[in-house]
Amino acid sequence: MLVTSSGEALGTIGGGGMERRLINEALEALRVGEPRSLHFAMGIPAREGMISVNSKCGGEVKIFMDVLKPEPRLIIMGSGLIAQGVARYSRDCGFHVTVVDDADTATAENFSGVELVNDAYPESLTRVKIRPSDYVAMLHGETEFELAGLRHAVKARPAFIGLLGSKNKAKEHKRQLKEEGHDPETVDAIRGPIGLEIEAETPEEIAVSVVAELIKVKRG
Repeated sequence: MLVTSSGEALGTIGGGGMERRLINEALEALRVGEPRSLHFAMGIPAREGMISVNSKCGGEVKIFMDVLKPEPRLIIMGSGLIAQGVARYSRDCGFHVTVVDDADTATAENFSGVELVNDAYPESLTRVKIRPSDYVAMLHGETEFELAGLRHAVKARPAFIGLLGSKNKAKEHKRQLKEEGHDPETVDAIRGPIGLEIEAETPEEIAVSVVAELIKVKRG
């Protein structure tokens, strides 16, 4: 049986109270990121460490629950020089990259080998499905563009959201997102400014610092 991060179950191990308990346990395993084993007592006296289930089946059931981690995806919002560098370097480091922007710089020539969503923005965000395991890098610079993308991202609660720019901009964007009613914990987790502090100055150097932070988060 496969349980997704949204709680959807594909397949079954027989239904009933045990399966309902397993779905909750699977969601907790996904949150922690570690496998676990469960031992059920199906209508018989439970020994130490067993979980009692009201069932007339009788006997015991042992379940091993593994965590399947998808390959990391990076969603870049913006298509300027820094975004181009981040797309190039992160792709080389194993990320599946999607770039979202409707500017003239959002071209296949500038973003070879990545998925490009260059329809009218922010309507194009409906085509961008963000998973809990994804990374989002807001690398644009214009306030309304950034807020539209951040609103879309925080609703999905991905593994990482980073924002290019000053600490003050990050502070003001977070304040506005909270005032709009977005989840405070997810908003507070936005990293701003994105990128490790390596005294980077050029777009290429800043791109290196951003990808370095993505790798740091990915490796725990």
